[in-house]
Amino acid sequence: MKQIETIKEGKNFKAVNVGATDEVIQYELPLGPNVVIPGKVFVGQALGLTGADMSYQTLVPGQDGGFYHTHKTHEEIYIILKGKGEYQVDGQNIPIQEGSVIRVSPAGKRTIRNNGTENLTMICVQYKANSFAEGDSPMEDGVILQEELKW
Repeated sequence: MKQIETIKEGKNFKAVNVGATDEVIQYELPLGPNVVIPGKVFVGQALGLTGADMSYQTLVPGQDGGFYHTHKTHEEIYIILKGKGEYQVDGQNIPIQEGSVIRVSPAGKRTIRNNGTENLTMICVQYKANSFAEGDSPMEDGVILQEELKW
């Protein structure tokens, strides 16, 4: 089974590597007794994330998510990196392909499947729904520093 590699870390950062997109299939995510999701890895703990989590997942042709799920408080964004498939939310099927992005609120009953002929690889970002307050947009929160770039 593939493992996340730490590249470098410091006081205000940590960088990891999960491998090439085609290597995501080598991970396994144990969810409990007799439940293992092949081709999925969460990176939040490895990075020390405090306000979100993120996973990579690859589904082989014909594979689906295995079950419907919802969340108690987490909203999710799915970013399709490679392949084609179908995403289902609340009984509605959405065709997906490289470049597709789907947001699902916590209560959305969701699943995914690869109905294509090549691997379907995605990133899923999970965070607490409604956690941004007024003034929290990236344009308002970011601070441009007047320092020379040093490469």
